[in-house]
Amino acid sequence: MSASPARRLRWAEIIAVGTELLAPPRLDTNSLVITRRLNDLGIEIRAKTIVGDRADDLRSAVRGAMARTELVVLCGGLGPTDDDLTRDVVADVTSRAMSEDPGIVDEIRRRFEARGARMPERNRRQALVPDGAVVLPNAAGTAPGLWIEHEGSILVLLPGPPAELTPMLESVVEGRLASLAGDERLHRRVLRVCGRTESETDEAVAPVYSQWLHEDPPVETTILSSPGQVELDLTLRSASAARASARLEAAVGALTAILGADVYSTDGRTIEEIVGGLLRARGWRIGVAESCTGGLVSARLTEVPGSSDYVGLNVVCYSNEAKAAHLGVDRALLAAHGAVSEPVALAMADGIRALAGADIGLGVTGIAGPSGGSASKPAGTVVIAATTARDRLVRTFRFPTGRARVRLFSVQLALDLARRLLTGQAPGGAFVYSPSAGRG
Repeated sequence: MSASPARRLRWAEIIAVGTELLAPPRLDTNSLVITRRLNDLGIEIRAKTIVGDRADDLRSAVRGAMARTELVVLCGGLGPTDDDLTRDVVADVTSRAMSEDPGIVDEIRRRFEARGARMPERNRRQALVPDGAVVLPNAAGTAPGLWIEHEGSILVLLPGPPAELTPMLESVVEGRLASLAGDERLHRRVLRVCGRTESETDEAVAPVYSQWLHEDPPVETTILSSPGQVELDLTLRSASAARASARLEAAVGALTAILGADVYSTDGRTIEEIVGGLLRARGWRIGVAESCTGGLVSARLTEVPGSSDYVGLNVVCYSNEAKAAHLGVDRALLAAHGAVSEPVALAMADGIRALAGADIGLGVTGIAGPSGGSASKPAGTVVIAATTARDRLVRTFRFPTGRARVRLFSVQLALDLARRLLTGQAPGGAFVYSPSAGRG
């Protein structure tokens, strides 16, 4: 593998360094930024690794990545403390001596003096540069990055703080990496599906997308599942944007023909954006009455900029008394059917529609668990209703248990029920166990 100008990078691995990234509160967001920018160049990420501040573990990770791929991007571990090991480990793996760069020391010292502080001597560690490495300037911090080419591999060392990593990454992407990536780019389309499980979706579309792998160039399909939603990610590598767009558009059409109304988005929009667009197009307003979701449906709707155009008054009515007092739900209805029932969900949707002066009402009531269920209505039972002056939809769902999961499923399916009522599409889906009501 040569580092000549004729080289074309296609694959990369990311190594995120830092013991703090292995603890539950911390998320490795840097890898997402790196992945997006490399994908823009047509460079696919083959693997991501998080390694703590242990030299032996990091050494093994770097050697493994270099053996598998041509570009290794490391982020973190370039600070001045003893547990910042990235620079030392890479120098060791590539058998390079390190020497202090006086220019880097002067720059670090100037940064401290600009704040009226003295540079600690330990910051000199950040000025150590492996032989033959190219220094990547850090305009936002004291830790410079490094570009090292070694036996067919390129190693890019970036600082961990996002405010320092991102501008340095942009400089590397637009400069050195862009010239090595070639003309091919990765082109993507995403289909978002609501109302089917992952396995049900795959069973329906696998006979179609499996054939695309034998075409030139192939379209790769990845299926991702989250509560209440399945995503189909279509990826195509091509130097021609027009050809890729046409191929992906045809692929989207083929899958949509199979999945029908369960596909709610083919252009990257979320379910709340889709519902908001439908409401805005009609000049309608929506009211939401929530029990088990505790305001999460309202939160999703109002995440969309400009949602005040169609969201006015929503309420959280957790108790039976609140449902009766604020939404006008008949107490006899509550006594006869219970709060988690289709008649009550419909009454909640009608009640919020009247209270808010809205054109469409959503009512959500259920048992998020883990307690509160019964043999006939176990934890995970959720009833969702959507009503207008003319149409009514209500469905009873039994979602996988786990309080947080039940609530996430409920929010997604509530917004989807609103979408279906607004577009006249009957709901179904693997989570429905009592599809008793329809359009009325």
